[in-house]
Amino acid sequence: MPQIGDTKIGREIGKGNSSHRFMWVACNDCGKERWVHSPKGIPENLICIDCRNKKFRLVSLKLNKGKHAKIYKGGFKTKQGYKIVYLRPDDFFHPMANRTGYVMEHHLVVAKSLGRCLHLWEIVHHKNHIKDDNRLENLQLVTSDTHKQITRLEERIKFLENSVKELKLENKQLKKECNNDY
Repeated sequence: MPQIGDTKIGREIGKGNSSHRFMWVACNDCGKERWVHSPKGIPENLICIDCRNKKFRLVSLKLNKGKHAKIYKGGFKTKQGYKIVYLRPDDFFHPMANRTGYVMEHHLVVAKSLGRCLHLWEIVHHKNHIKDDNRLENLQLVTSDTHKQITRLEERIKFLENSVKELKLENKQLKKECNNDY
């Protein structure tokens, strides 16, 4: 077993055909011993990869979430157009958040008005179909089946409204043709 401070060439310790120098060192944080590349007799990394990753994760969790994120403007928008906001782990509504700590803003608005977290089967419907209009009066809490019914009825209404527009245009054109014939 090598001793702290021992140096060897890469090919001697199984680092391929490397002629680079490596030094046996212990991590400054956890004490784990390992071979470290050491050009000019100075080890490059005094902290092992596991400890570096832990520090990076802690820093990125603190600096890149919610208000601390570089592009934070009170929340972000998803590709689908919904607003999402970051909830701290100690927040009462955090159980509604995804694994990264974000929750859909319209879910949060309804949950806060109810004073409880939403159940998995509850869906928040935007009455005016504008996905980032999260005013409470524009939101409706429904079940999955009810949401499907609302969506089908709204699609049918839109279809019928378009049919009425087309028929009005056709009616207008027919009236012009009748007036031109006389």
